[in-house]
Amino acid sequence: MSDGAVFSGDNVGRLTRGIRENLTQFVHQLLQVMLVGFALGMMRTVVPALAEAEFGVARGSFILLTAFVVAFGMVKGVLNFVAGRLAERIGRKRVLLLGWIAALPVPFMIYFAPDWNWIVAATVLLGINQGLAWSMTQTSKLDITRADQRGLTIGLNEFAGYVGVAVAGIVTGYAATALGARLGLLIFGLAVVITALVLTLVWVRDTLPWAKAEAAANTTGKSSAYRPRYPRNISDSPTTWEVFTLMSWRDRRMAAISQAGLVEKFVDALVWVIFPVFLFQKGMDLASIGWIVGAYGFTWGGSQLFTGRLSDHVGRHWPNVLGMWISGFGVAMVVMGSGVWWWAASAAIAGFGMALLYPNLSAAVADIAPPNWRGSAIGIYRFWRDLGYGIGALGLGLVAHFSGALEATFWFVALSMMMSGLVLWVFGEETHPRLNPEDLV
Repeated sequence: MSDGAVFSGDNVGRLTRGIRENLTQFVHQLLQVMLVGFALGMMRTVVPALAEAEFGVARGSFILLTAFVVAFGMVKGVLNFVAGRLAERIGRKRVLLLGWIAALPVPFMIYFAPDWNWIVAATVLLGINQGLAWSMTQTSKLDITRADQRGLTIGLNEFAGYVGVAVAGIVTGYAATALGARLGLLIFGLAVVITALVLTLVWVRDTLPWAKAEAAANTTGKSSAYRPRYPRNISDSPTTWEVFTLMSWRDRRMAAISQAGLVEKFVDALVWVIFPVFLFQKGMDLASIGWIVGAYGFTWGGSQLFTGRLSDHVGRHWPNVLGMWISGFGVAMVVMGSGVWWWAASAAIAGFGMALLYPNLSAAVADIAPPNWRGSAIGIYRFWRDLGYGIGALGLGLVAHFSGALEATFWFVALSMMMSGLVLWVFGEETHPRLNPEDLV
């Protein structure tokens, strides 16, 4: 089927779902999300560590330092919201392509940046790229896989993406040391974006027909395996506002998941903007910072190879709750000791907690969102989740500003994770349709 093909009922039988059945496209989408991770990772080590020396941010200007992550989170959150709805109208591939086009100026803006304002502007474009492209890699994989593979699917997606983030952080650390910060990021960034554009145009297929086929099967009663606990207080073809209010407060399960997604991004904002500066002030060089921060990314990414699959067997609820608490404990550990190995171990524990919750919060949304508006539901969940970058970074800047100490930001994030995990435990529930199916009446 061509990318522009119009879906009809005759196509339902031809579109099989499953990882093995759609392995070629599944692998292409994994490569895409790894490239998206590379694009994000190139901003994670060098830029914050050299904010003072290279881009003119005065020492101690914590709110200014966090401004680029606030901008990223706000823009990415909104674009996640837009991407889900837009993908249901123009298709997944076109949205993915728009995301990569938005990223094209970013390496040049970093290279020519006369001051920190250019870095903030470049991060806005990066937020557009991440909101459109990462959302589409996840949505596309869910389109072509089965309900009993959702945990594995999202786990593999986030594994590829966050291993990409970690690898890019290390590679750009070495590249900046060898070539200079600006030239190293320019070469790496251009290679990533151009490769992604070519692969999207040539090999990626649109998966919207699979989503329509699944919706048609549900409508005609041909959907088999499980009976999910879909929300009842929403129309069959809901408006954007209906889905937004349901995800945000009208369905307590969706609301609990959304708030957990928002708060867990406080950890990522901390690792992005504060952790490299904290380590730099402790005397670590760029390569060492890349490896310590990389321990977080590698553990987070690598562990999702089994944490997503684990939830397909044991459910989503407890991995999500425990993940919030374990990650918060790892963040607190950073300031309870010192030394390369201590910091790397603390980062790895925080990363493991993230691996437990990250794919499974998304899988929980996919469990109880019907296929005809699943893309919108995931987009709105990702809106709240990535808004956590902006809210978290702003909170980090304020805490650091008023306390005068970076250590206080770690306690702020750790306590936020513990409280959010408690809210999820109380108001959430198991969403896996096999483990908690809809009641038959």
